[in-house]
Amino acid sequence: MADKSARELFLGEGGIPGTGGYLHRAFEKDCEAGPYNNAIPFTDRLNYVSPLINNFAYASAVEKLLGIDVTERCKYIRVVMSEISRICDHLTCVGASAMELGAFTVFLYMIKAREFLWELVEDVTGARLTISYGRVGGVKADLPEGFGIKVRKAFAEVRQVLTEVHTLITGNRIFMDRMVGVGALSAEETIAWGITGPLLRAAGVAFDLRRVQPYWAYDRVEFEVPLGKNGDNFDRYLVRMAEMEQSMRMVEQGLERMPGGAINVDFEGREIPVDAYVDRGKQGHTEGLLLLPITLSPNLRGQERPAYTQVNVADKRVVLPSKETTYGSIEGLMNHFMLVMDGNGIRPPAGEAYFAAEGANGELGFYVVSDGTDRPYRVRCRPPCLPPVAALPRMIEGQMVADIIPTFGSVNMIGGELDR
Repeated sequence: MADKSARELFLGEGGIPGTGGYLHRAFEKDCEAGPYNNAIPFTDRLNYVSPLINNFAYASAVEKLLGIDVTERCKYIRVVMSEISRICDHLTCVGASAMELGAFTVFLYMIKAREFLWELVEDVTGARLTISYGRVGGVKADLPEGFGIKVRKAFAEVRQVLTEVHTLITGNRIFMDRMVGVGALSAEETIAWGITGPLLRAAGVAFDLRRVQPYWAYDRVEFEVPLGKNGDNFDRYLVRMAEMEQSMRMVEQGLERMPGGAINVDFEGREIPVDAYVDRGKQGHTEGLLLLPITLSPNLRGQERPAYTQVNVADKRVVLPSKETTYGSIEGLMNHFMLVMDGNGIRPPAGEAYFAAEGANGELGFYVVSDGTDRPYRVRCRPPCLPPVAALPRMIEGQMVADIIPTFGSVNMIGGELDR
């Protein structure tokens, strides 16, 4: 059997897309099958280690198409949750790469640190991995009470782990022999391959979308852009380790500067259980209900009306009404149905928009085309992981077969992002 060319392997027989597209989960095609917000769970699966960044970047692309701007509090929430997600991604990458070189202790330490952060993510979103927290026009819910205290406690643990990992492997002779000078790309080669993110910065190029074209609230937090010199696996490791500290700095500043603060509702009237509230609304006994605070079930916390309006755009064409409004008034119920019923929903004007965010692996871009209906005509994802994986043969050219392992680990391949 004759050897196949790289093109044949990528495209399949007769030039038909094979491993190059629609193999993993057909993200782009699925986005065309339902309303705009239906794509949020799909973005979770693009990079299941840092799904929050995917949520927010896609939502921002649709918001750009609509010509709307989210609230200041929502911008800070997106920064805070994105950076927590970035740390989770880097912890997984460094931990798994070290384990593949025999440093199993480092893997256990890093996963322990990631667990502290996943608990934070679960507190905010209700889930750990596929979180579906972003929304076009805002986010699902506000941050829970006492979140800042939990963050500080978790970050203390993460910083201790990073110190321990530096002690274990940063100067370790075996680790350095496998990493230093291995898998290197020059700055020119890295740019030529379209590689962004930690791999580009490891080559000494100070390109970070959070700095060069700030979005959300990144222009209101202070951070440094860690750089390497040699563009090899060791510099990529050091850049990711330094970026985790910078991410924690951004989260701490974001929580400190986030507008809105604690919400203290002082309506007249008494609290009533949510089930009684709903029953009264169904019976048409709605007088005064919109002025009453209610206690939502745990899975709906952070979606009370005052909190909801702080993190979502005040636009009935885009954002679902709060649960109190939905259950407490016929207008709210109609608004809810108009956004979720087939043939209705969000309807951006015909046009196109591209939004790029700094993902954990580099530039994560979403290109969305609208034909004026309630579902996207086209959604295209610019995955940060694809260019470095494409450049992998060049990275290992002329090196040992064993060097594939640390080099592939430094690329941080994410299967969901490679679905073309």
